[in-house]
Amino acid sequence: MKRLILGGAITLALPALSTTLIALDVPALTRAADVVVRGTVVRVEPRWTKDRARIVTDTEILVAQTYKGNVAGQTVVAMQPGGVVGDLGQKVHGVATFSLGDEVLVFLERRGDRFSVVGLAQGRLFVDREGAEPRVRGGEEELFLLDAVTHQPVPRPVQPMTLARLEGLIRDGLPPASPEPKAPTLPRAPAPVRAP
Repeated sequence: MKRLILGGAITLALPALSTTLIALDVPALTRAADVVVRGTVVRVEPRWTKDRARIVTDTEILVAQTYKGNVAGQTVVAMQPGGVVGDLGQKVHGVATFSLGDEVLVFLERRGDRFSVVGLAQGRLFVDREGAEPRVRGGEEELFLLDAVTHQPVPRPVQPMTLARLEGLIRDGLPPASPEPKAPTLPRAPAPVRAP
């Protein structure tokens, strides 16, 4: 009986499964991303990798707006570790979850012809259009976030806000636009000299 009680106490004392990451605010997510887009999830497809060693999930997003980077075509595919294929599944705590029809704003890092989500679930925000003004919010994924300097636990830096406010923060994280190159100026020809 003592072993059963001790085993139960140890189980209750274990922390919930989560992934530990450095917390990223919107400007940091923007700087780390190759592409930042807003769009609608049109496909979520778990699959085996070519070597059949891992399961990954491809999420295809129909792009409505691009904030950073170039997107070839109308959709982007975000590939993340984990998923369920048939009777087998692999779970990676902290990855962003997607469902068909979700409107999302994502910060993506290029991985060949696909992308991965920057900062796992930190880099995916849901867009809610209920109410007078569209708002964005994070998800409920298991993330344990640390401050980059103190390494102390911190709450998720991206709290619910209006879409317009988020777009302003994204602009703050973009590198300054390089000035347009000036056309070369030709030296002026000397004024003709008239004979007296």
